Amino acid sequence: MSGSLLPDAVDDRLRPLLLTLGPAIAVLVAQNAFFRTDLGFILQGATIGLLTALIAVGMALIYRANRVLNFSQADLGYIPGLLGVMLVAVSGLNYFLGFFAGLAVAIVGGALVELVVIRRFFRAARLILTVVTLGLTQLLVFLAFWMAELWDAPSRSQRVNFPAEIQFEVDSIIFREDYVVAWVLGPLAMAAVALFLRGTVVGTAIRGAAERADLAGLLGVPVRRLHTIVWSIATTLAFLAIWLRAGIIGLPVGAALSFNVLLRALAALTLGNLTNLPAIATSAVALGVLETSMVANNRSPAESGAVLAGVIIVALLGRSLLGRSDSRADADDTSTWQAAEEIRDVPPELRRVPEVLVARAGVALVIVAGTLSLPLFLGTADLIKATAVAVFAIIGVSVIILTGWAGQVSLGQMAFVAVGAAVTAKLTHEWNVDLVLALLAAAGVGAAVALVVGLPALRQRGLFLAVTSLGFSLATTSYFLNDEFWVGSWVHDSPFRRLPLFGRVAIDTPTRMYYVAVAALAVVLVAVRGVRRTRTGRVLLALRENEAATQTFGISPLRAKLTGFALSGAVAAFAGGLFAYNLRIYTASSFEPGDSIEVFVMGVIGGLGSLAGGVIGAVYLQGMSWFLPGEWVFFASGVGVLVVLLVVPSGIGGLFFWVRDQWLRWVANRRGIVVPSLLADVAPSRAEEEAVLDGAATTTTTADPS
Repeated sequence: MSGSLLPDAVDDRLRPLLLTLGPAIAVLVAQNAFFRTDLGFILQGATIGLLTALIAVGMALIYRANRVLNFSQADLGYIPGLLGVMLVAVSGLNYFLGFFAGLAVAIVGGALVELVVIRRFFRAARLILTVVTLGLTQLLVFLAFWMAELWDAPSRSQRVNFPAEIQFEVDSIIFREDYVVAWVLGPLAMAAVALFLRGTVVGTAIRGAAERADLAGLLGVPVRRLHTIVWSIATTLAFLAIWLRAGIIGLPVGAALSFNVLLRALAALTLGNLTNLPAIATSAVALGVLETSMVANNRSPAESGAVLAGVIIVALLGRSLLGRSDSRADADDTSTWQAAEEIRDVPPELRRVPEVLVARAGVALVIVAGTLSLPLFLGTADLIKATAVAVFAIIGVSVIILTGWAGQVSLGQMAFVAVGAAVTAKLTHEWNVDLVLALLAAAGVGAAVALVVGLPALRQRGLFLAVTSLGFSLATTSYFLNDEFWVGSWVHDSPFRRLPLFGRVAIDTPTRMYYVAVAALAVVLVAVRGVRRTRTGRVLLALRENEAATQTFGISPLRAKLTGFALSGAVAAFAGGLFAYNLRIYTASSFEPGDSIEVFVMGVIGGLGSLAGGVIGAVYLQGMSWFLPGEWVFFASGVGVLVVLLVVPSGIGGLFFWVRDQWLRWVANRRGIVVPSLLADVAPSRAEEEAVLDGAATTTTTADPS
């Protein structure tokens, strides 16, 4: 008996250690096997990874508190970091005074962000809160531009060096005093966080609330106050990362992090299952070593994005094989990603009412007439932009399918657009395939690629699909569709001419291309609306609302989710073909990961509850970049996102349909028509409640035999 128990005991002792160090060891083994390098590069990579670890641990703390990935994490630290660096490098303030000034702003700023912005979304769906962090990123980037202009100095050229002379060399790599400061201050900061979480009453309360926020609230734990502390700590960690980076490399340009660094942080979070802080920190350091080793071996930075995406997928596959969750919060699924309120059609009782018929016909006529007559009022450049709006509207529809219908979060939609653009450019230019057939082929390829990307993550809950898709987006545009590498050698990235449609109809002018894009948008809207009315559409919506109940009807959640993912990828790739044809060239730079995040935000702003939301979101965001100059686009995007989500969480489209429903209620009341679907979500007035109560009391009195 003792012999059979020993392996289990050993496993129980080793399991925590393996979960903590196993991912980092695996990454380092792969680095040593494929990208072996000198100790100097390894030490340099570990330093870069240490800075990433500060960002990743802060993101993990916020995830444990709010069950959301904070995409504004680094930018929260960038503002106080920029302030401290400018005070030292430009205003001539003492190094330590500048550091403590930035630290104070970080502590207070993190708390203010939670109090003023995040707390207002305490009860909101996690999807909405994710978009809030994305909007916050845009707002912070604008603020960074504005702060840099106050000193009339570009942020890229500013560095702060620790006031001491230290220099030594390891394998031809020179390390100075700022490296030493990072090696001391970074681990001390994370050790302080660990001691705070485990050795103080507040830290214990934070850990408990992270596991069971609902139960902690019932027990009287001030959960919201604890969230404020968590955001302050996370912002402080981000500030330290930016400050230390300013001494080693210099301030980053514009935004706080490149997508490669963000992807490295997300990969570390995935390896640490989003909540295991020691595993996240050690994985971030190991990934920094891996990336630097690739550069030392003369590998392109684009390849590192593909490798990081591969790390994420392998980690997800390993998590799927384990088939277990490391946190009770995940097991209970306390967080929700349901953010799409289904928009109802006009009730059957009102469809034949004369004023409703006239209003629907009038609105449709105005939209059609305005869309068709638009080329009469626009020049060539503006007409090309209007065509791009129609294309982005189709991309918005693909977001509605995946997030609004299937309830899945994807931050890599532009990768499927890029696939469709590359396929269409190849088929039409080199094989002389008609545009219609090329678009259908692109849609098929997009669906197949979406299945491959979605399969590793769809078995997981929450944000794992978002992380996977973001990594795929970066790897696709920088590596898989890059003709500098053998995997992208088939891509045609030189200008091409537009072939006549069906071999007869010329579409070589901006006006004709605009009408083609508008017609394609109409076809997509009709086709997708038809899918919504089929069993497939109903299954996706049912799965979004209650996955467990859907399974009781013999429906496979995985198959249904993959169907939604494939349909979304097909529509996005279809739009990509039109995108390339509008520009008459395929360029990978047109499909950056930042654009993927933008179209995701676009869908939420427009409204995930209806297909019209995709069109409205495209008009809003693309119109902003159309009319606003430079950094003001960041301001309008960030503030617009926050204002829209605060006032109308269902999006601009939801607001339009709410106004429609109010008018329909007025029509129904005026004509005395009872419409149950319009009354179900309306609270009764006090007079109606009193009438019902009086009627119930009268009935009770009459029925009493005494």
